[in-house]
Amino acid sequence: MAWLEVSWEGRDGRRSRVGLCSLAALGLLVLAVLTYLPPLLVAYRSHGFWLKRSSYVEQPSIRFRHEVLLLGLLRGGGGGDFVGWSSFPACNRLLGARLRVPLVSAREEDINQDGIMDLLNFWLELPLQSSEEMVGIQLLLTFTYQLQRMSTFVMQSMAFLQSSSPVPGSRVFVSGDLKLHQRQPLSHAGLDNRYNLSVINGTSPFAQDYDLVNIVAAYQERNVTTVFAGPGPIWSVGRAPSEPFVIQAIIRYPVELIVYQPGFWEMIKFAWIQYVAILLIFLWIFERIKIFIFRNQVLTTVPVPPVSPVLSYKEHQS
Repeated sequence: MAWLEVSWEGRDGRRSRVGLCSLAALGLLVLAVLTYLPPLLVAYRSHGFWLKRSSYVEQPSIRFRHEVLLLGLLRGGGGGDFVGWSSFPACNRLLGARLRVPLVSAREEDINQDGIMDLLNFWLELPLQSSEEMVGIQLLLTFTYQLQRMSTFVMQSMAFLQSSSPVPGSRVFVSGDLKLHQRQPLSHAGLDNRYNLSVINGTSPFAQDYDLVNIVAAYQERNVTTVFAGPGPIWSVGRAPSEPFVIQAIIRYPVELIVYQPGFWEMIKFAWIQYVAILLIFLWIFERIKIFIFRNQVLTTVPVPPVSPVLSYKEHQS
């Protein structure tokens, strides 16, 4: 008859065994099922067993593409009188008499000297005629945005600044962060360049391709975008007729919390930790139950006689 050794009874070295085709063996099987299966059910039913989303911190690598689209609303224009400028020759040709060529300065800074740019200082001086007064602006700047700690994610993004004032101004100042906005998590590995497309079709001869409504609407169809976030713009008044209208923008590139889809092994690791944490409790409880059952012969077992040291030595010599 085949035997199965079932347990050590404490520290006294006594062991027990049961037949493979016995009620005690069936009891051992039931105890094993009750030990290992319920922790799995408890971990699964408590939610969060499978890690569907995770996150990490990374400062993105952002570079200004020197692509600018500017519209300025003039006082008394009623939405129709405006001036503008862009870095795209085709758009400037469409502006015609409303074109104003500005003086532009853009400087990116790496404050902590880690090889990643931290902010953009943007300065624009827009010349106006003596009779023109600025009461509103719409400014669009484009960037190259890259993440590479987990997956390599590359896209072309934008910052859109819009502001107006009831009083004609001489200068507007804005300061804020270029923040990442996700509607879905990124992948945990590989290359993702699905949004590495131009925000503005700078070669198009058609006016609708430079309409800010169309540009922003198409951009917002993406699942991953950037938005300019910060306090409201500050307007300064008192522009002399010969002075240009000044736009000053400080755009910071902050450290981001990136949401991503975990890989298979990360999901298994997270689930295994939860399962083992609950399993240890069940192992302790059912080990005590098993000792009680077999020590008190609730299920019949056969003691294993201790092996004599002398006999063991002779058997070894033979």
